[in-house]
Amino acid sequence: MNYPKQKIYFIRLVTHLILIIFAIIAVYPVLQVVTISLRPADKLLSTSMEIIPENATLKSYIGLFTDQPFLLWVRNSALVSFTVTLTGVVLAAMAGYAFSRFNFIGKKFGLLSLLVTQMFPATMLLLPLYLMLIYLGLINSYLGIIITYSATALPFCVWTMKGYYDTIPVSLEEAARIDGCNQFEAFYKVILPLAAPALVITGLFSFMTAWSEYIVAAQILQDTQLWTLPLGLKSFESNMSTEWGLYGAASLIVMIPVVILFLVLSKWLVSGLTLGSVKG
Repeated sequence: MNYPKQKIYFIRLVTHLILIIFAIIAVYPVLQVVTISLRPADKLLSTSMEIIPENATLKSYIGLFTDQPFLLWVRNSALVSFTVTLTGVVLAAMAGYAFSRFNFIGKKFGLLSLLVTQMFPATMLLLPLYLMLIYLGLINSYLGIIITYSATALPFCVWTMKGYYDTIPVSLEEAARIDGCNQFEAFYKVILPLAAPALVITGLFSFMTAWSEYIVAAQILQDTQLWTLPLGLKSFESNMSTEWGLYGAASLIVMIPVVILFLVLSKWLVSGLTLGSVKG
């Protein structure tokens, strides 16, 4: 069906207007945080609509690095997040491959169990996880929080990898076996490079699970020297007053690594999220 040019232009105009409106809705909270971080003192509310407020100052940003243990929180979060990411990628890559390529007793039950765990929020599992970590002596330790985050992220990661492996023809592995590769070499040299988009999704999800999580970390990490960024930011809030300037400045800085990751990995995201949903 051929539409008149005027109608096509009108549809495009409406589409762009809708997209612009939703873009403004998405960007506005971020601009508000920028404004709060630049305000003098600890002012949260203002009648001014200026993005750069009057008497704007970088005092909050400077105070993060001079008066607060912000770099310590960054180091702790980076250590936990990258360890969880590495653990999630390695274990999910191998477990997903096993579920995709091999038939064994309990395969369907295992996949169903992983799926069921996704129906419950992490906070619902917090009590049994907390008791388990007490018995293992892992409360108030990096190992305890890493195990908890990895266990939370793995079900989704395994399902993502399994679905993506299903789209890769088995004939590629058979050809590699004929050329002299064993099962592990065929997986490592042939299948794993083809599964790069799914690995990116797995790594990004694992990283996000650990980087911005607060509730679980607040229960497990009690020593202030072990605090991650969400716990550190929460410390700016008190019963009598809240350091809104520091809160805003720290929130923007914490956001930067995530934005950079999305920009760097953006070319992998669409294929990683869609190809694993269809078996071809």
